[in-house]
Amino acid sequence: MTSIKEQAAISRLLSFLQEWDNAGKIARNHILKYFIENNQGKTAPELEQEFSQGASLFLVRLTTSLRITYMTGSDLEKLLKSIGIFLSAVSSNRYLIEFLEVGGVLTLLEILGLEKIKEDDKKESIKLLQTIANSGRKYKELICESYGVRSIAEFLAKSKSEETQEEVQVLLDSLVHGNPKYQNQVYKGLIALLPCASPKAQQLTLQTLKAAQSIIGATHPSIVDCVLKVLSTMYLEVQYEGRE
Repeated sequence: MTSIKEQAAISRLLSFLQEWDNAGKIARNHILKYFIENNQGKTAPELEQEFSQGASLFLVRLTTSLRITYMTGSDLEKLLKSIGIFLSAVSSNRYLIEFLEVGGVLTLLEILGLEKIKEDDKKESIKLLQTIANSGRKYKELICESYGVRSIAEFLAKSKSEETQEEVQVLLDSLVHGNPKYQNQVYKGLIALLPCASPKAQQLTLQTLKAAQSIIGATHPSIVDCVLKVLSTMYLEVQYEGRE
């Protein structure tokens, strides 16, 4: 039999979940704001304690909401940050698997390609992909198997925010390291990025390409022409990285 204390905790959890289920957009934003402010940096056991061992019940509501709303271009930043609290928590492998089982990676990659979604929301999507990639080799492989390299590279080329572009570089660098099955795919994706119109993207790509080249060893024939072309650019920081 459950104790009176346990019954009270379960009752609070059910009341919270009912509040979320019945809330409109503004009310849900308030719930997410409170959740982010009070749960940032918590471990998985701490989150379970916070939700009376039912944290997954809230996570599934967050992922469902993301899948329903992302195509509309709605404000996703708080929603993605809230999911990030679960995925980045210490001992959070269970949450990560639950997120991936409902197509979380594909959703995050699709967000990157939608014009009507704000840049800040896309940056949060990149951060979640970083968290997933940093969780181990099989997760890096999952991103690559989902045509992630192309989606991520195309987003880097189109992004207008240098801060966001730097976050993308961190993700690509992670996908190059500890990912022997797909490191060549990432390497070729970086080479294909070099002719893009963004000087910052070219600079960051060259930096990542240098690390990738040292891992892979063998030089792809197409890299020579691509690097020679960037050397003729008027942007000194790109010329420098090209010489390196």
